[in-house]
Amino acid sequence: MYRTHTCGELRLSQAGQTVTLSGWVQRRRDFGGMSFIDLRDRYGLTQLAFNEGVDPAMLELARTAQREFVVQATGKVVERENKNPHLPTGEVEIWVTEFKVLNGAKTPPFTIEAETDGGEELRMKYRYLDIRRAPVREKLLLRNRINMSVRTYLNDLGFADVETPFLIKSTPEGARDIVVPTRIHPGQFYALPQSPQTFKQLLMVAGMDRYYQIVRCFRDEDLRADRQPEFTQIDCEMAFVEQEDILQTFEGLLKHIIREVHELEIGHAGDVAHFQAVHIADDMLEEAFKRLEDVLLFDKGHLAVDLREFGLAVGAQVLIAEAAHDLVVAVHAGDHQKLFEGLRRLGKRVELAVVHAGRNDKVAGAFRGALDQERRLDVRKTELVEVGPNRHVDAVAEQ
Repeated sequence: MYRTHTCGELRLSQAGQTVTLSGWVQRRRDFGGMSFIDLRDRYGLTQLAFNEGVDPAMLELARTAQREFVVQATGKVVERENKNPHLPTGEVEIWVTEFKVLNGAKTPPFTIEAETDGGEELRMKYRYLDIRRAPVREKLLLRNRINMSVRTYLNDLGFADVETPFLIKSTPEGARDIVVPTRIHPGQFYALPQSPQTFKQLLMVAGMDRYYQIVRCFRDEDLRADRQPEFTQIDCEMAFVEQEDILQTFEGLLKHIIREVHELEIGHAGDVAHFQAVHIADDMLEEAFKRLEDVLLFDKGHLAVDLREFGLAVGAQVLIAEAAHDLVVAVHAGDHQKLFEGLRRLGKRVELAVVHAGRNDKVAGAFRGALDQERRLDVRKTELVEVGPNRHVDAVAEQ
C-alpha cells in the first residue's frame, strides 16, 4: 500500500496513529540534528520530521531528497510544537520510521509555488510541472465541480447526455473548419465540428426533446482573449418549449452552479424569482456611452454628439451642425468608436473650408448627401469639395 491517508487529511484528533503517506517533496529544511520535509499531493501538505537522535540513518536518507522527489513515508502522527495556523494539517507532523525515495527528479526549471518565477512559455513547455502548482490545480478542480453540478441539474430535469461525432462533413458556420485527412479515402477530408448544431437538430427531430452535452468545439480562426482553436461549451437543446421555459431552465442552472460550487444562494432561501430581465445589447451600449465625454445624450438608439469635444473650430462646428442637424445619428454596436475617430480626423480637414465662407454651402451639401435615412454619415457617399485654388476638403465622417 502506497498510502493510507492523503497529505491534506490528517488532524490532531488522529494523533498516535501510524500512517503512510506518498507525494512530492515541496521543500526540505535542515536544522543541525533534525530535518523537516513538506510532503505535497493534490490534497495538501503534511510535515515529516526526522531526528538524528532517533535514527541517524533515516536522517541521512531524508537529506538526499530534493525538490519534487516522489517519496513514501511511514510514521506516527504527533502534535507539533510550533503549529502552523495557515495549514489544515498545521497542528500535526509525522515522526518518520520508514522512508523510501520512489522516484528522483531533476531540479525544476521554475519553482513549484503559487507565485512562481517561471514565464508563461516556460510553464507551457513543462505543463505537467505547472499543473502541480496550486492555482492551476484549483482551476482544474473547479472546472470538475462545475461539470458535475451541470450534469446533476440537467439529468434531474430529464435531459439526456448524448455524444455526437467529431469526424463529420463540413457545414457552413461562422469560422473555417479544421480538416482531418483520411487514409481510407485519399484526397478527402473530415471536418471537426465547430459546434454540434446539426446533430442536436437531428436529435430534436428524432424525439430526444431534451439534450445536453459538455462538448469540445473546433474552429480555425484567429486567437482572441477568450477563444482558441478548441474550446468546451455546455450545449443544450429543447423541444416543445417557449422562451420563458428556456429562461427558467437556465436561470435555474446558473443558480444551481453558484449554490453547489461556491455555496452562495442567490436571493433568499426558497426564493425562485427570476434574474432581472435585461436587454444585453442596449445595456452594454448605454454603459459604454456613459464613459465617453463626447456623448451628451443617448436615447432610443440615437446619439447627440457635442462637436466641441472634438476640438473643432467654430466654423467647422457650424458646417457639420448645418449638414447633420447637430449630428444626432443612429447607433449600432461597434459604430460609435469609428464615428468619433472619423470626426476627429474630419476636424482638421473641414477647418480649411472656414477661410472660404462662400464654399460653406458646398461642404454642408456634401454632408447632407452622405447621410442615410437613419442619419448616419456614410463614408462611401461623401464628395470632394473644392474650397480654394488647389485646395480641397474631403468631407468624410466614417460611421
